[in-house]
Amino acid sequence: MYKRGKELYNKKDFFGGVIMHKIDIEAEIDVLTENKRFAKDNRRFFNENEIIAINIMGAVGSGKTTLIEKTILAIKNKELGKELKVGAILGDVFGDSDFKRVSKHSVIAEPLNTGKECHLDAHILNHTLHQRIDEFKNIDLLLIENVGNLICPSDFDLGETYRVVIVSVTEGEDVIEKHPLTFVNADVIIINKVTLANLVDVDVEKMVRDAKKINSKAKIIKMDLKDGIGIEEWINFLRSVLDVSCNTS
Repeated sequence: MYKRGKELYNKKDFFGGVIMHKIDIEAEIDVLTENKRFAKDNRRFFNENEIIAINIMGAVGSGKTTLIEKTILAIKNKELGKELKVGAILGDVFGDSDFKRVSKHSVIAEPLNTGKECHLDAHILNHTLHQRIDEFKNIDLLLIENVGNLICPSDFDLGETYRVVIVSVTEGEDVIEKHPLTFVNADVIIINKVTLANLVDVDVEKMVRDAKKINSKAKIIKMDLKDGIGIEEWINFLRSVLDVSCNTS
C-alpha cells in the first residue's frame, strides 16, 4: 500500500540532548498518486476497447460472487437482449474458491490474490489485465470482485466505469450510516438478503434512507439473490449502461 523510503533520524531530533546513536526510520509515502496513474491507464484500456468495467465492493458474505454468477447466467440466457462477452476478475486475500465458482460458467476469469492487502489497486489490476490482454480486450463487460472488505477498497480507483457496493442486512441496519465514504461514490448500492431482515431485526427502509442521505445520485436496489428479488432491476441497470435492448427476440 505504501512505498517506503528510509530517512535518517537521531535521538536529539526527538528528545533533545546528546546524540547517542543514529537509527533508521522508514517514512511512508502515500501512493494514491501512483494508483491514479494506473487507474487512468486502465480507464483508457476500457474506453479504447469499449468495455464496461464494474468494480463490485462489499464485505465478506455480502453476496458479491453470487451477484456475478447471477449476472453471467442472465447474460447467457440473453436476458440483456443480445449475446455479450463477459469477463471476471476475482479478488481475494488468499485462495481461489470464488474463481472456481465463476469459472464453471465458461467465462474469461482470473483469480487475483493480494496477500496481506485488504483491497485491489489499479496497479495489480493493470498487471492482471495485461497478462491476458488478448482475451480481456475482446469482452463487453468486466465484473471485478474486490477483496471482501467494506472500508479499504473505497480509496482505490481501479479505473472502473461503474462502482457498485453491496451490503447484507445481516451486517446490521447501521452498516451504511457507519461507512459513508464507502458509499458516497457508488453508482449502485445493493441491499442484499432483504428476506432475512425480520429475522435479524433490521429496518431495510432505514438502510435505504441512509444510502440516499449519503449519495442521492446512486441507484439503490433492494435485493435477495437467493430468492430472485431485485435481480430484474439490476439487469435493467446493466441494459442501460451497456446500451442494449430488452427485446430478446
